[in-house]
Amino acid sequence: MGGFRQELVAVFGKPVDENPTQAMIEAAFAAAGLDWRYLTIEVEPDALGDAVRGARAMGFRGFNCTIPHKVAVVEHLDRLSQPAALIGAVNCVVREGDELVGENTDGAGFLAAARRRRDPAGMHVVLLGAGGAARAIGVELALAGVASMTVVNRSAERGRELGAVLDPHVDDARVVELDVGYTVPAGTDLVVNATSIGLYPDVDARVPLDLTEVAGRALIADVVPNPPETRFLREAAAAGCETLDGLEMLVEQGRIGFELWTGVEPDTAAMRSALQLAFADSS
Repeated sequence: MGGFRQELVAVFGKPVDENPTQAMIEAAFAAAGLDWRYLTIEVEPDALGDAVRGARAMGFRGFNCTIPHKVAVVEHLDRLSQPAALIGAVNCVVREGDELVGENTDGAGFLAAARRRRDPAGMHVVLLGAGGAARAIGVELALAGVASMTVVNRSAERGRELGAVLDPHVDDARVVELDVGYTVPAGTDLVVNATSIGLYPDVDARVPLDLTEVAGRALIADVVPNPPETRFLREAAAAGCETLDGLEMLVEQGRIGFELWTGVEPDTAAMRSALQLAFADSS
């Protein structure tokens, strides 16, 4: 008998009522036969330090951080992984002995999903956006050895901030200020929508990227998980491009966090099914 105590992990954020991670991770616990619990906890920004101290005191095995805590949590941790330090944000915390270690699995989840299709090393990349998701994906792609990366963003200042992070790690990093739209140049291998354009309920919103020059050639990725098949990915598929959806990225970042916490490889099919059910219930 294992007794009555479960190992605990959680997500800290505000708001978190619509966060589906619990459904995904608890499905993986059940499939793996682990008596663990994943708690969805709303934490006010000024209470984050107390929440992290509480997680330490109660022996949490780790926790996720979501908006608005991904940057603020850093000062409450013992150390960061290299990608988390470069990204400047943490979405997954892992207990290692007495230490709480900050990781960022957002970009790593994307990279794992992309590598199932193509090796990023030597790729020419166009990245739309310069927010948290773009930063995480850009850093992981840079560390994976892409040849060039063009950041396309409405705010030139935010684009330049991300460009400065990427520049030491990519031979050719450039920033393009987005006005009306951007034609992805021929020779591009990977295009990533790292914005929330197309996220439910705004499913008809158009990603301002013209894929004509890379039709039938590039891998087209969208970080939006709901709906998994966005308008952008439908248009990419119609242009003969291979696609990568945001639901797979979400499952992959969950898989990485699960393995960091438990040491067990989860059932990703069970995780994806749980997320699809959760999104169907909320839409």
